[in-house]
Amino acid sequence: EQPIYSIARASTPITIDGRLDEVSWQKAEARSLDYFYKVEKPTDQQNTIFRMLWDEENLYAHFTCEDQYITARETKRDGQPYLDDCAELFLIPAPDSLKMHYGFEVNLFKASNDFIHLTEIYQGQRGAVYAFDPEYEVEVTVDGSINDHSDLDRGWTMEFAIPWRLFKGMDKFSPVVVGNQWAFLALRQERNDLEGSRRTTSTIFPVGDMKNVHHPNRFGLMEFAN
Repeated sequence: EQPIYSIARASTPITIDGRLDEVSWQKAEARSLDYFYKVEKPTDQQNTIFRMLWDEENLYAHFTCEDQYITARETKRDGQPYLDDCAELFLIPAPDSLKMHYGFEVNLFKASNDFIHLTEIYQGQRGAVYAFDPEYEVEVTVDGSINDHSDLDRGWTMEFAIPWRLFKGMDKFSPVVVGNQWAFLALRQERNDLEGSRRTTSTIFPVGDMKNVHHPNRFGLMEFAN
């Protein structure tokens, strides 16, 4: 049985600024990313609070992340922001484990890696369509200094507004109305080293042995609510 996250409908306009100032965010379900993978040091396991809202135009997502060592290097689109401090959201526009999902990965420089992931594309292999370059809003706030590990930072936030029009053609399976569900996974990459590619991953739902975070059978469900 898949766990369910209930998404409240936004009752007021949402300004994408990385903050939680709007009244609507106060009624959003706050869920911590409690499942940690590849933890090697005490500072690798830091708290993340995830929230979502929706309205007729957009899906809104917000990450609030504690972080003592804020780190980012990637600046290009379709690069490797997942090797930095990074927020990630995977979406399936149906309440089932389809063999595809939309991926949105963004670091603190707002360098994004967006794709359509195909779990089985040819002879049992998986792959991704990186020509999917959607337009969506992202804003970041940073309480600390990026790439300066001589001091201790407090953390960062990231806020998304992802338009429903990006899913045109797929939204017919589970239209965005109260009571319908989509499958999804929210993740955070936590990078604390200036060199190399070591990082810790935390997720909203358990993903097993962590060999493949793109396995749709590990996704939970989000349910559109009032």
